[in-house]
Amino acid sequence: MADGCTADTGRLDLVVFSSLFPSAARPAAGLFIRERMFRVAQHRPLAVVSPQAWFPGQSLIRRLRPGYRPQAPAVEIQQGIRVYHPRFLSLPGLLRRLDGASMALCSFFLMRRLRREGARLIDAHFGYPDGDAATRLGRWLGLPVTLTLRGTEVPHSRNPVLRRQLVRALGAAARVFTVSGSLRQLALDLGVDASKTEVVGNGVDTHVFHPVDRAAARARFDLPDRAQVLISVGGLVERKGMHRVIDCLPPLMARHPDLHYLIVGGGGGEGDLRAELEAQVARLGLSGRVHFLGTLPPDALKWPLSAADVFVLATRNEGWANVFLEAMACGLPVVTTDVGGNAEVVCRDTLGSIVPFGDAAALQQALDAALDKNWDRAAIIDYAQANQWDKRVAQLLRAFDALLAVPASSVRSAPAAAGR
Repeated sequence: MADGCTADTGRLDLVVFSSLFPSAARPAAGLFIRERMFRVAQHRPLAVVSPQAWFPGQSLIRRLRPGYRPQAPAVEIQQGIRVYHPRFLSLPGLLRRLDGASMALCSFFLMRRLRREGARLIDAHFGYPDGDAATRLGRWLGLPVTLTLRGTEVPHSRNPVLRRQLVRALGAAARVFTVSGSLRQLALDLGVDASKTEVVGNGVDTHVFHPVDRAAARARFDLPDRAQVLISVGGLVERKGMHRVIDCLPPLMARHPDLHYLIVGGGGGEGDLRAELEAQVARLGLSGRVHFLGTLPPDALKWPLSAADVFVLATRNEGWANVFLEAMACGLPVVTTDVGGNAEVVCRDTLGSIVPFGDAAALQQALDAALDKNWDRAAIIDYAQANQWDKRVAQLLRAFDALLAVPASSVRSAPAAAGR
């Protein structure tokens, strides 16, 4: 992952704090965070601290599960920016509730050094454990903290122990960003003062995501010219729902006999269902119609997206799925589930359709209709172009500028609501 650039070792303004961030060990992890914050780095100097979960003996687990907690190098240089990967003690099971405190303790000396280099703000991503750790560090080091909610906070808010830690972190943050309106409402329900919340959705880079020649794209993946093609991009995990789409394929093929389905993605921290998905494909007699393309780098995704007709993600939970805008930038309508911020991205029927999660019949009907419809693909691309990263970054910079313009000791956060 190190790109050979020389790191900027001069003045720092802020530290990005997120355990999910691309590395040599996990190059596809947290790309949306890097996309956002490296654009901020063009205006405000920053470093990244991305703590890595560790416990003695986890290498033994990797003998059975090769992808379990791959360890990144201690330091990397990415696009000239320092990315640190301190290890923190994280025991599986119930003791994961200690991850926030452990992450903070194991990052303290590094963060203190970065503060001496000039860092005046911590920008954390995900409410727990990252936000919990970051707000502890902010308290110990006298630094304000901004916190972005990205979707994992929904299940965490239902866990009584994690809910308390989430409420505490939100209360201690100087500013709470959310990637969707639904997550902002969750923050308000958890007692956050509305005046310190702000929705900053993800964006899309239309220089990377744009249509390429359809015939050439299809030839690249051995797809017939006359095929109708669905595509999903995401981790091969239960939450993303590729298995739910595969279940719809046999009845869909009765009306669309040339139907093919592209799946882009691999395993990750939530697991790897590749073997189960392949078994499902074989059981349903879909061999040759479902194509597993593996994980692709961002600059290669325009090819399978341009080869497809409809993007689908039957997901269980999302904050703001970047991949929807990436698909739209390539001219694809989106069919997805009514969870998280999905309906805020696919906000009108000219962009796709939203179906209730878990309603297999509704998903099948929506896909059937999407395959039949003559979409205005130019209008879909225009919508994506109106949601480029530049607008999001300008919004973030305004918030960062306000916090960096005052001494850290002057920043006060609203208290967490008691009893929430």
